[in-house]
Amino acid sequence: MLSHDLDRYIVLQRACGLKFTTQPSLLRSFVACAEAAGDTYVRADRVLDWAARTTSATQARNRLAIVRRFAMALAIEDPGHEVPSADAFGRWRFERRMPHIYTAEEIAALMAAARRLGRPGSIRPETMVTLIGLLAATGLRVSEALKLDVEDITADGLVIRETKFRKSRLVPLHSSARAALDRYLRRRRKVPGKGTSFFVGDSGRRPAYVTLYALFLRLGRETGLRGLPGEKGPRLHDLRHTFAVRSLESCGGDRRAISRHMLALATYMGHSDPSHTWWYIQATPTLMHQIYARAAAWIAGADRWTDAKWRDLEEQLAVVDMSDGEAEPSRRWRGVSPPNAGLINRLAPAPQTKQHLEETGSRNSSPWSGPTAGAD
Repeated sequence: MLSHDLDRYIVLQRACGLKFTTQPSLLRSFVACAEAAGDTYVRADRVLDWAARTTSATQARNRLAIVRRFAMALAIEDPGHEVPSADAFGRWRFERRMPHIYTAEEIAALMAAARRLGRPGSIRPETMVTLIGLLAATGLRVSEALKLDVEDITADGLVIRETKFRKSRLVPLHSSARAALDRYLRRRRKVPGKGTSFFVGDSGRRPAYVTLYALFLRLGRETGLRGLPGEKGPRLHDLRHTFAVRSLESCGGDRRAISRHMLALATYMGHSDPSHTWWYIQATPTLMHQIYARAAAWIAGADRWTDAKWRDLEEQLAVVDMSDGEAEPSRRWRGVSPPNAGLINRLAPAPQTKQHLEETGSRNSSPWSGPTAGAD
């Protein structure tokens, strides 16, 4: 029977050191489909029919690849098993999916919608609210958050055990995040059951990823962040990307701070190499403004300014109103209005002639501004 073959296959994969946690559910779905049709061997046409029962070509190719490896393992023992073509749904090509970088308002909207889930007295709303908040505040992988046990919430932070690459790490928490976890833990202790899981459903058991993901899709549609079923949109995993980007934005334009930050961020997110962390970085208006500011400063020679001088200038620029026209002529700025804040602008000097430039040996005798604060 295929179900017996599948049990042996799962044991073999895990004996080889693989976690093999997501593939079994798909394989059992295929085996159930095949046995319901009376198959005792893997048939190529059955595999293709089952794999095609999904919402996208990418998912179909993924389902095919998982069952194809199962069929190849069985065919070694018994050639009666058919191995379907790897290109049945087109050649597989990896494409990086553009992450959605959430705004603070979008995260708040998701959490507000989560509070309306479930019947009165259900812990489901608190579970979703706390999960979304924790992912946004720490950048944990969804699987890491779901695997947390009560004992993993320590005074020093979260103990993430045996995660990706079988590594463990300690994730320090901000006081506000710790307070939110403590509130949830008090509520969680009122739920029946004696399980050790930190996140639980109404039954007291650890919630399944597919259940939480389905709830997140529902929240995304309620808040307008996602479209109809089958359409791409923001994911729960994008909160990890958001954490990486927003934390990098907090460094401003300080190159040394960025270098130190990336090393710390790689460790915090559980990456074995900082290059893996760059995968989570996505260009945002704030980051592009900071890059533009530093590039313009380098052209002007301001890159040799000390950090103290930069901060002093940024503080001054943050309180200059460039739009009301009330500033003194010598303080009036050329260029854009506040909605485009973050771009480097310079004081508007008198037009310089080519002769003047040759005599002074400089392109501009007026000082340059630093990056304006609060750009986004």
